[in-house]
Amino acid sequence: MKTFFKSLYLSNLVFYITTFLVIMFVLAFVFPVLFGMAQMLFFAFVLMLLVDGIMLYRSKKGIFARREAPDRLSNGDENPLSIYLENHYNFPIQIQIIDEIPFQFQKRDLMFRTTLKVAETQILAYNLRPTKRGEYSFGAVNVYVKSPIRLLKRRYQFSQDKMVVVYPSFLQMRAYELMAISNRLTELGVKKIRKIGQSQEFEQIRQYVQGDDVRSINWKATARRNDLMINAFQEEKSQNVYCLIDKGRVMQMPFDGLSLLDYAINATLVLSNIAIYKQDKAGIITFSDRMGQVLLADGKAGQMTKILNVLYKQKTRFLETDYEALYIHTKTYIRQRSLFLLFTNFETVTSMQRQLPYFRKLAKDHLLIIVFFENTELRALLDKPTHTTEEIYLKTIAEKYFYEKQRIIKELGQFGIQALLTAPQNLTVNTVNKYLELKSRGII
Repeated sequence: MKTFFKSLYLSNLVFYITTFLVIMFVLAFVFPVLFGMAQMLFFAFVLMLLVDGIMLYRSKKGIFARREAPDRLSNGDENPLSIYLENHYNFPIQIQIIDEIPFQFQKRDLMFRTTLKVAETQILAYNLRPTKRGEYSFGAVNVYVKSPIRLLKRRYQFSQDKMVVVYPSFLQMRAYELMAISNRLTELGVKKIRKIGQSQEFEQIRQYVQGDDVRSINWKATARRNDLMINAFQEEKSQNVYCLIDKGRVMQMPFDGLSLLDYAINATLVLSNIAIYKQDKAGIITFSDRMGQVLLADGKAGQMTKILNVLYKQKTRFLETDYEALYIHTKTYIRQRSLFLLFTNFETVTSMQRQLPYFRKLAKDHLLIIVFFENTELRALLDKPTHTTEEIYLKTIAEKYFYEKQRIIKELGQFGIQALLTAPQNLTVNTVNKYLELKSRGII
């Protein structure tokens, strides 16, 4: 009985009819002729309630629903989910679905309304975009069913207590991987960089794929196979590529729902996958006021799984970064010259100069690229026309900070340290472009 009352709800139509009946009985005191009509309507209303209740509750399993969600979600991406519905009633129904999604999304209005014919199935699709890594707990899928009478609603609950994990953007990683395999990275904004020189060590004859260099076509093999075949040459392999991720307080700054640390992690995942695809070795170092996790560079098949598991756990620490500890650690454990892509952020030249001695030491042993972020709000302020004195002052301050970023690049360049200034949303593509540029020039 308790379960019955917990699942029973009244529709708005019940309250409208009840209000109308109350008005009828009140008017019957003034116009007695209305009393008999009001009584008839009241008994008809009660009868309809009973019939509606019997229709909804005579079947124990009048409807079936299931949330179809992946075991893991991709951070910062639109992840597809769906709700599958089946009508087991012998009459058409109107339904309202409320999905209890994790509190991290801060959505309380995820509601669907639809109708189902007899024995009909339906799939309702929607997307969720997480902005934090970690565990997300889904609640129940609440389905409220109304019969054609539409007075009562019966609640069903399905798919309760499902836990999913949010990983760094593996959807973005897959997109870049597929484009790299089919030589279509330019569609994602990656520049087509002409390779300077090429190893002439023959590897194999394989089938031509769109995007391959037509100058490598093997015409004799093509004639024999009656299909385009090319000579594949083996490129220089096994260069170490390390992504150094700063987890200090400067990486907590938010942009479009994600922190700068999350953007760096997503870019690292994509770049590591591209590096391994290009026959290089990828590794990870995280650090803040103390050394974090270190994954030595490797190119084996299971390396990307290790990288994903390392990146999944990273969180910002609200302390100043210790670059001295980073230098000592890399000096001790990384002996082979490697490419270091250091993800961090600086707003002023002074903050960069405090760390410059350690950057210069790192650059002596490795190829160091410092990747930091453009303040897009300041950029929008610079592009906005000014009309008032206050706007002129604000624009002047924005120009000062913009100039500071340019000075950082120039000063780093004086010591042979390359820098990449990028907007957060363009971080991945710009980082991949920089890596491919360095590889094409034979610097790594």
